[in-house]
Amino acid sequence: MFAIIETGGKQYKVEEGTIIDVEKLEVEAQGSVTFDKVLLVQSGEKTQVGQPYVSGASVSATVLNHVKDDKKIVFKFKPKTGYKRKAGHRQPLTTIRVSAIKF
Repeated sequence: MFAIIETGGKQYKVEEGTIIDVEKLEVEAQGSVTFDKVLLVQSGEKTQVGQPYVSGASVSATVLNHVKDDKKIVFKFKPKTGYKRKAGHRQPLTTIRVSAIKF
């Protein structure tokens, strides 16, 4: 059984027990979160596709911790003018473990 959920403007394929990093959620560590934006649920031979979401479906997860992603370097350069700018960015993420898929 798996589901495709939408959170933070991205889509993730999840199964029970899956550990993934999603965009930062405002939930304390060891707290629980429920995702209602379920795009697809498949259980064996039965598949439900939402338009755009599957009604009555939800995915429950536990927040493990909050982390930062690897640093991405942003470098701007214009030739012949001496213009150079270097900046870094680390995106805040939340690590979750999927505990149940309901539909």
